[in-house]
Amino acid sequence: MKTRGTGGWAALTVFAPLAWGTTYVTVTELFPPDRPLFVATARVLPAGLVLLAVGAVVSRWRPRGVEWRRVATLALFNFGLFFPLLSVAVYRLPGGVAAAVGGLQPLLVAVLSRLVAGRRVRPLELVVGVVAAAGVALVVLRPGAQFDPVGLLAAVAANASFATGVVLSKRFATPANRIAWTGWQLVLSAVMLVPPTVALEGTPSSLDGRAWGGIAYLSLIGTAVAFILWFNGIRRLSVAAPPLLGLAAPVTGAVLGWVLLSQSLSLPQLAGFAITLSAIAYGALLPPPPAPASPVPVSVPVSVSVPVPVPVPVPVPVDFAKVPAWTLSPDNRSRTRSTTTAGDSCLACR
Repeated sequence: MKTRGTGGWAALTVFAPLAWGTTYVTVTELFPPDRPLFVATARVLPAGLVLLAVGAVVSRWRPRGVEWRRVATLALFNFGLFFPLLSVAVYRLPGGVAAAVGGLQPLLVAVLSRLVAGRRVRPLELVVGVVAAAGVALVVLRPGAQFDPVGLLAAVAANASFATGVVLSKRFATPANRIAWTGWQLVLSAVMLVPPTVALEGTPSSLDGRAWGGIAYLSLIGTAVAFILWFNGIRRLSVAAPPLLGLAAPVTGAVLGWVLLSQSLSLPQLAGFAITLSAIAYGALLPPPPAPASPVPVSVPVSVSVPVPVPVPVPVPVDFAKVPAWTLSPDNRSRTRSTTTAGDSCLACR
């Protein structure tokens, strides 16, 4: 079976950050204002139920044993923490500032790979990460941008949570049914998010058609389809490649802002575009991780058991005439008396 090259997997994986780049516009234009927990819950719950239904058609797989702990851990970092924190940042920060923090992803993944998985980070990865973050900042940041402390802290925490999910997703073994694997993560994250959503925000009084359209798009396209492709890319690409491909998200968000607001590009922004696109191309061309070595069969010599003849005792004739009479049993004494001399017989009678 012919396998898809690295460039093909990278092209499929980059669809995920392209879809995520539309989050800012979708949330601010279609969702009710100031409801970050509702936005997060509305993303994960429909997507998780749909993926579980589709995964059940593929196979009957579900987590068992230690897999429950792994699925719950990934659900926490990939969705349960990431989506609410990201929604807070989207509501409180301008799109450019929130997107600029996303440029830290390559550096965060490199550092966490070292701390969590013990992976040796090459100096080139750190250099590319710094250059990529600078390129994203040139693209999205503008003079006079407002920095809300809570929103900025939420953006940094969201990206740290997502980077942890990338590292752990690379480390944990993935079952064959990756659709159900992703669906269970989304459903468990919904279980984590529904109680605080109801307690802190309540349910919206009413949702219009635009809001329902935003929920459908953000949940099915921006979450279900996007994360299936994203997790598949994490499994097949180098650990440094997905965060570099993820830089397409802030660039997409900035481009949509310019298109919708009819804004022009300055020279520094064009330079940032070139730097960021170069970093994305570098990530797409990174070689995939080496495949695990298949065990080499070891030939073990088979020992052939040869039957060894067991010696059979052969009866030896006994000359009772030469055996002392006192060593014989009573049954043999009569035989001895008949074959010995008179003197000997007298000695045996004593």
